[in-house]
Amino acid sequence: MTTRPFPSDFLWGAAAAAYQIEGAVDADGRTASIWDTFTRVPGAILDGHTADVACEHYDRMPHDVALMKQLNLGSYRFSVAWPRVRPDGGPVNRAGLDFYSRLTDELLAAGITPWLTLYHWDLPQALEDRGGWTDRDTAHRFLEYAMSVHDVLGDRVDSWTTHNEPWCSAFMGYTSGGHAPGRREGVAGVVAAHHLLLGHGLFVEEFRRRGGTPENGKAVGITLNPTVVEPFDPAREDDVEAARRLDGFHNRVFLDPLLLGKYADDLSLDTEGMLFEGRRWEDFVQDGDLALISAPLDFLGVNYYHPEAPAALPRDVEPDDLLGSRIQHSPRPRESPYPGGGVVFPRTGRPTTDRDWEIDPDALTRLLVRLEQDYGAPPIYITENGAMADDVVVDGAVHDLGRQQFIEQHLHAVLDAMDRGVDVRGYFVWSLMDNFEWSYGFAHRFGIVHVDYDTQVRTPKDSALWFAEVAAANGLPLA
Repeated sequence: MTTRPFPSDFLWGAAAAAYQIEGAVDADGRTASIWDTFTRVPGAILDGHTADVACEHYDRMPHDVALMKQLNLGSYRFSVAWPRVRPDGGPVNRAGLDFYSRLTDELLAAGITPWLTLYHWDLPQALEDRGGWTDRDTAHRFLEYAMSVHDVLGDRVDSWTTHNEPWCSAFMGYTSGGHAPGRREGVAGVVAAHHLLLGHGLFVEEFRRRGGTPENGKAVGITLNPTVVEPFDPAREDDVEAARRLDGFHNRVFLDPLLLGKYADDLSLDTEGMLFEGRRWEDFVQDGDLALISAPLDFLGVNYYHPEAPAALPRDVEPDDLLGSRIQHSPRPRESPYPGGGVVFPRTGRPTTDRDWEIDPDALTRLLVRLEQDYGAPPIYITENGAMADDVVVDGAVHDLGRQQFIEQHLHAVLDAMDRGVDVRGYFVWSLMDNFEWSYGFAHRFGIVHVDYDTQVRTPKDSALWFAEVAAANGLPLA
């Protein structure tokens, strides 16, 4: 059997997030995050699940790192829980930091590169009570927290990511209400997005001041979830317009300020007349903000799962013909994450995962090429990619061929982009293990390792065993 090889220094890893796996939500001084609060809102989480226990990673961490080593992972992308490190956004909690210090040492001892994300959505509730990400001060509190982490781990962690998917934090949290903190306040999502980017820029500035440069073996970046947006009906003018708007609210609202140093003009046009606290979102952008936000990055993390093909309303379409209709959602009402709404997502005929997300690996290639051609993106790492499946353990094994095929197809798509000149340097599968999947609770499994939530037994799925072989071979098998 021959292989389609990756570069010799290509990084193979798996990813997870603190809130989704750690549990121990009140251990060693940790206080409530916005997600702890949100899980108590009636109807916010499918089946009323909470992450109070999750995967017990806080207590089982050494075992989980040993499992990573067995799976030939070269890197582990993890996040740090802000409420552990600075409970209530206040003074440093050494006990919380000690956990991440032990995790880092455990990874290094196993020959696994730690890949740290500072913010994966778990804002301290006390800061949300003061306005959360719609309050400019939160960006400065983020810097305080981030540098507290850097003070302790900066000697051992080389790759630093500021935010994971700020689109979700901003637009799902403050426009849609589908994610914590559950606010449905229209253009507040754009205000939150700006303050998330400002926090990113403040950290990059201080990171550089402390000698965080590639010359010193250190790197800083951000992880976005850009998508490929193509109109459902390219011949229908309203669908083309819907795709342009969605691209602005999902992609360009982050890519343009980060990589071009500006916000796109059509973002202002598309939010005309929309106010937050009596002000347009542009009024929250201060002199010097964009210079901070657009400071050069050492890498860009890209999370990719599926493309988007929006159709404009009104549209004569049956509910069952809309994507997402075949899965159960949490019952709490939510708004469109795109200010002004006005779009739906009919099925295009592509196959779907069990999450009812359409599968299109070629779209990942197109996305990566766009990032290179339109933005001159820095080196790219695929920091999340994977598929939800309704997994079951049978005779001690999980036969998840669909997930394996999904990952394999998308790895080929990455290589196709690299063949076209895109600088992609690593791939992290989402996720290391099944976990608390936000508003879907424990109903949706993305892990390559199965978790029995009653016993906490971990069972590597067939996809994990296959992925371990690919990582060891540093190439994809070709029949």
